[in-house]
Amino acid sequence: MKLASLLTPQQVILDLKGEVCVDAISNIVDHLIEKNMLSADLREEVLNALKEREQQISTGIGSGVAIPHAFSDSVDSVVAAFARSKEGVDFEALDNAPVNFIILFVVPKKDYCMHLQTLAAIAKMFNNCAIREQLSEAESAKDVLDIFASRPSRIHTEK
Repeated sequence: MKLASLLTPQQVILDLKGEVCVDAISNIVDHLIEKNMLSADLREEVLNALKEREQQISTGIGSGVAIPHAFSDSVDSVVAAFARSKEGVDFEALDNAPVNFIILFVVPKKDYCMHLQTLAAIAKMFNNCAIREQLSEAESAKDVLDIFASRPSRIHTEK
């Protein structure tokens, strides 16, 4: 499965607001709820899981990228979003640089392998400075999805 298949245009935010990671994560979760990609009943559970993960160690992997992620028994399949912040968000990233690109995802606990594969595929994709530059210049959600679809990174869904 291609990474692009985890996202629809409704799951892309091109002008994320929030100066610190907690605010950015909350805004992304609220966006997913607003777009009916996540039940409002799960807001606190998902936010708490994401915040707990962030407290363990920053998901800011460097080069302006963060991958906040968590497990939840309450989701049946992967819930994901891509967000871009032109101003940058303080994620206390490994390189101390502000984060401009955030891929947030929540995975069912039963899909541990997919969780690891998703993380690895995203990290590999964003290691490429050309993709980060293309995403900086994307003007629409469709542009973002086309960029992701053009990349060879795949998630293997076999368990």
